[in-house]
Amino acid sequence: MAWLAAGEGYEIALVEGRVAARSATGRTAGRQLKTLPKALKDHPEVDRLRRLAEWLDRHEAACIAQVDSWMVSSLPVPTELLARVWPDEAWQSALRDVAVLGDDPDEVGFLRDATASGELKVVNLDGETVRLSPRTVTLPHPVLLPDLDDVRDFAAELGIVQRVEQIHRATWHKPAEAAPTATATEVRDYAGGVFPTRFSLAARATSLGYRVSGGYATCKVRDSGATTEANVWIGEPYYDEETTTGALSWHDEDGRAVRLTEVGPVAWSEGMRMAAALYAGRKIEEGGDA
Repeated sequence: MAWLAAGEGYEIALVEGRVAARSATGRTAGRQLKTLPKALKDHPEVDRLRRLAEWLDRHEAACIAQVDSWMVSSLPVPTELLARVWPDEAWQSALRDVAVLGDDPDEVGFLRDATASGELKVVNLDGETVRLSPRTVTLPHPVLLPDLDDVRDFAAELGIVQRVEQIHRATWHKPAEAAPTATATEVRDYAGGVFPTRFSLAARATSLGYRVSGGYATCKVRDSGATTEANVWIGEPYYDEETTTGALSWHDEDGRAVRLTEVGPVAWSEGMRMAAALYAGRKIEEGGDA
């Protein structure tokens, strides 16, 4: 951005997300300073730029969260919307190189550009840049991609780095025998992880981006047109003693437990991802008795 006059012979600007200053007079005019001079630390323009930097950070995080939400739910996104937000650097950073599907569900490509006319430029798996003009596109959850390993290999060849965790997202596929009985509603693969306190387990859940409600860590997923909530028991609120992770289960929009045989592929993968991430922070015993 442009350098702004800040009095005292200095100019200021946002450089890589922080307020920087340079001399505006004398032989050192135009030279950026390593630190902000004391005379500028309480300057109104400096404060304004700091608040702008904080807003830009929140905006960037919000863009990434929105794209992640589209991807996790595999919702159709209007191409016109992508074209309108693309000039915004924060949106462009979140969207660039996201895998998208247009009218052909078998043709996946990595998004490289969105023009004002509503045309998308993507790199397909043949390495060719093609133009698409579908009414909507889908940012597929990786568990829905039939050739995910091939997509990952191709992305590695191109050096693709995604701001939204998509193609390298940890995935779990529901086994053919998902439950010992047709009425089973719980998975205990990641139950029994020991934590010093319930608070430490809840803190881990929130730091990973999951919601804590009552005695559960939860995540909502829109799968096959319906909203399903995955829940992992983390202990009674305000319980200060040692606690362990409990079973993973899924519930529908009315709060009814969903049978494992009826849990969709995205809801299954995201629920298992949450349970595994919580379990990974457990207390590990060391020594001969471990």
